[in-house]
Amino acid sequence: MNLPAVGNGYGSSFPAVSVGDKRNKYQRMDSDAEGTQSQNHRDRETRSNRTRKYVMACAFFASLNNVLLGYDVGVMSGAVLFIQQDLKITEVQTEILIGSLSIISLFGSLAGGRTSDSIGRKWTMALAALVFQTGAAVMAIAPSFEVLMIGRTLAGIGIGLGVVIAPVYIAEISPTVARGFLTSFPEIFINLGILLGYVSNYAFSGLAVHISWRIMLAVGILPSVFIGFALCVIPESPRWLVMKGQVDRAREVLMKTNERDDEVEERLAEIQLAAAKTQGSEDRPVWRELLSPSPAVRKMLIVGFGIQCFQQITGIDATVYYSPEILKEAGIQDETKLLAATVAVGVTKTVFILFATFMIDSIGRKPLLYVSTVGMTLCLFSLSFTLTFLGQGTLGITLALLFVCGNVAFFSIGMGPVCWVLTSEIFPLRLRAQASALGAVGNRVCSGLVAMSFLSVSRAITVGGTFFVFSLVSALSVIFVYVLVPETSGKSLEQIELMFQVGLETKGSEVELGDAERLVRKDQGF
Repeated sequence: MNLPAVGNGYGSSFPAVSVGDKRNKYQRMDSDAEGTQSQNHRDRETRSNRTRKYVMACAFFASLNNVLLGYDVGVMSGAVLFIQQDLKITEVQTEILIGSLSIISLFGSLAGGRTSDSIGRKWTMALAALVFQTGAAVMAIAPSFEVLMIGRTLAGIGIGLGVVIAPVYIAEISPTVARGFLTSFPEIFINLGILLGYVSNYAFSGLAVHISWRIMLAVGILPSVFIGFALCVIPESPRWLVMKGQVDRAREVLMKTNERDDEVEERLAEIQLAAAKTQGSEDRPVWRELLSPSPAVRKMLIVGFGIQCFQQITGIDATVYYSPEILKEAGIQDETKLLAATVAVGVTKTVFILFATFMIDSIGRKPLLYVSTVGMTLCLFSLSFTLTFLGQGTLGITLALLFVCGNVAFFSIGMGPVCWVLTSEIFPLRLRAQASALGAVGNRVCSGLVAMSFLSVSRAITVGGTFFVFSLVSALSVIFVYVLVPETSGKSLEQIELMFQVGLETKGSEVELGDAERLVRKDQGF
């Protein structure tokens, strides 16, 4: 239908307008708008998928160093059986060989914080892989206990460097919503390495004594080769780049690791604010600040250092390193069967860490720690009871293997991954690398003390008595988690720092980040 022409008062008229033409025009406009929205949605989905894949690849490659630690722990539990026969080492030398790695690695951990602040997180991981590779090669060709210890020393330093930097690096590149999931990758790779070590023991146990343990140790070189390729893929930490004044490069990295441009600018602003605080306090050395901390930093140190120590003094490394000895105490005597049983322990540990990885952001850090510490306490006490009263029979063997697997399963659900996630999250940017290194030192010292004393203590109070002591310590860890450990999931690294500074995590109270920032600025006189 056409409308009649309408005059305009100047002797002319508007042209006739078709209603059908207008309807078609509006339909085309609606169609164009829908098409634009659909295209924008597809673009967002494409960027989101690309970002997730990129961040996961970075976390994957950064975690490869942790395979080295896990492999060494797993492989040495079986290789030492053949080293004892080949090099004729004593029980004390066995304890030193096994436990020294953790003690030596603390020097690598101490150096790791300062090194990563100087040359960057990325190249510190490369240095760690190179040092470990050298140590593994020396161990594989060692003709004596003394040379074996030289290789062990190099491997320990390399592991110490790598184990402290990977969680820090991953926490600094990860988006907030997936930080727990991604930061638990190093613990997954430690467990994968332990499993590979157990499998290697079983696979090469049939070779000649003087050859088998050398091949077992030499295989540990392979993961470090892949780390060389990883350096071509992963970027430097954006937070380290901001610390060094390379803001444009940091923005480029954040564009790859965050899904939205506004989120990139928000994260960059938070990092720059944290870096500005760092530059404002450069006149005070980091280690002096750690030794004479503010109340907020003191609480961070108690939580970070405490959780790292509890992870080890509950006896997990004794369970992993000496699982053949524990199962032999239960009644398994054949070496091949012992090594096969340790593979079951390794599989259990690896499977349950995967559960924790997918639950750590949705459920939270603290609930997983509750389940983990309570479960470990029950399994350690039950293992103690079994070895003391039910050993050397079919029932005793079955229950001992069940409780060993249960202990490593509950450890992998919470205490294993959450420990490293927390210590990479809670410290401010200026202190993060070196404070995390301090926590790793506590972890490695406790691990070394447990590993180097387990056989001697077991001879004095029996294996069952030793695990009873571990169960008591594990019970204390439940109290530590309840009283001191805060929930950090769903918060950015900068928000977590503010949480400690103004005490936001008291009795579950919630305060907005803007309020926290105003409180902090007021305290600082801004």
